[in-house]
Amino acid sequence: MTFPDAPQDPFASGTDFAAAAPVAPTVPVTSAVPVTSAVPASPVPAAPVPAAAVPPAAVDPRRLHLLREVELGISVELGRSRMTVREVLALAPGAVVELDRPAGSPVDVLVNGTLMARGEVVVVDDEYAVRITEVVSSDPAVGLGA
Repeated sequence: MTFPDAPQDPFASGTDFAAAAPVAPTVPVTSAVPVTSAVPASPVPAAPVPAAAVPPAAVDPRRLHLLREVELGISVELGRSRMTVREVLALAPGAVVELDRPAGSPVDVLVNGTLMARGEVVVVDDEYAVRITEVVSSDPAVGLGA
């Protein structure tokens, strides 16, 4: 079954691809009326701008107060490891997973998956906590640690 409005595959009929490509009509420039083409325009992706080329936006303290009550996901990463599917399926109670950091090294504090600080694990009222030892920020205008 074929659909009359569906785009046709130029390779299905054995036609030459260059001959099957749509050609925009030639229109004289002397017209005062805007000229439109029957060929739909496709969006052209913008070239990525390097982060170093864009100056960081200054944080407006008058607007920053609007975000102060927004809750963010905080996670603490003790270390990482890589395992095969076989090793993961073999995990059972009592199994030990070795991590890539030595004991006593700082843990990473991630805010919505972005590294924001490093610290040491402590116990407060029988619960784990992190004492921040270093704030990691690429923009001092953000005001971390204030």
